[in-house]
Amino acid sequence: MAQVSIVTSQAGAVIGHDDAMRFLFVGDSMTIGRAGDFTWRYRMWQHLEAYPALAYEIVGPRSTLYDAEADAPLSHAYADPSFPPAARRHLSGWGEGWLHMAPVIADAVREAEADILLVSLGLIDLGFYTDAEQTAANARAFIEAARTANPRIRMALLPVIPNIRAETDAPFAASCDRFNELLAKAVADLDTPSSPVLLASRPPGYDIHTDTYDGTHPGPTGEHLLAATFADAMHQAWGLGGPYAGGPALQDPLPVPVRTSAATTAPVTV
Repeated sequence: MAQVSIVTSQAGAVIGHDDAMRFLFVGDSMTIGRAGDFTWRYRMWQHLEAYPALAYEIVGPRSTLYDAEADAPLSHAYADPSFPPAARRHLSGWGEGWLHMAPVIADAVREAEADILLVSLGLIDLGFYTDAEQTAANARAFIEAARTANPRIRMALLPVIPNIRAETDAPFAASCDRFNELLAKAVADLDTPSSPVLLASRPPGYDIHTDTYDGTHPGPTGEHLLAATFADAMHQAWGLGGPYAGGPALQDPLPVPVRTSAATTAPVTV
């Protein structure tokens, strides 16, 4: 495993492909999803499928959803059972952040031969593990570690979307804002022509009261908005695929679990 310097709260081979571009989703509970979810990964798969000229593969060491009853990532119960097993692959975990992913990303990129990382991390770090500066240092360590496995890796990073806690916890809200500033600085510092790093925008119109089921985790509309921000960023910056056409108004083919509050769901991560 590549050695990287990870900041804790206590202080502490070239890959090239001629056949298909390999996407690796990296994230926390918003990305892994819970049993019964579609997930924004599913929405991105639908988007990629809409561009036959884009040869791609979704890669990663994991494929399951979080099972709230078992409190473990054991579920295969995606909302759409026809979601292909190969497209379910990812590197994300309930309660995992930059702190956890930085030490493992090099091996994951190397083993999956990933070409593009779509990354949504940071909220859990700021909520439980590290302050804004430490979290940003871990994000930098993540980027550098990924490049040890693939010096030409591309990365699209999503800033932290403050969740419901930020509405009543001013220091936490400030920490989210500070981290986003530092993440933008890291992207500006580390972006290179050979290994571009892209900072996606917060999804326009994303409302934690209507686009999540508990103030943190995306519901169907939130899933579409998250997929869209990555898809549009890659299209605009790198010319990959096209604009996201699914949209939050797209009718889901299957019923979606009703989750009205954190009281009727697994604990909110932050």
